Amino acid sequence: MKNVEMSVEGNILTIKVDLTKEFGVSSSGKSIIISSTEGNQTIPGREEKIGLNIYRKQ
Repeated sequence: MKNVEMSVEGNILTIKVDLTKEFGVSSSGKSIIISSTEGNQTIPGREEKIGLNIYRKQ
């Protein structure tokens, strides 16, 4: 995962992302990647999955 922190308290999932970070241009060249789970990931200690991408236009 890139720039993603997840924690679970009870039934609440909290996701932390630093919006000032950048990981380069997307493969299409249209946006700048800020954060990604790089596919679907299992939420820690749970059976649910998450797929997250955060980006901005270039």
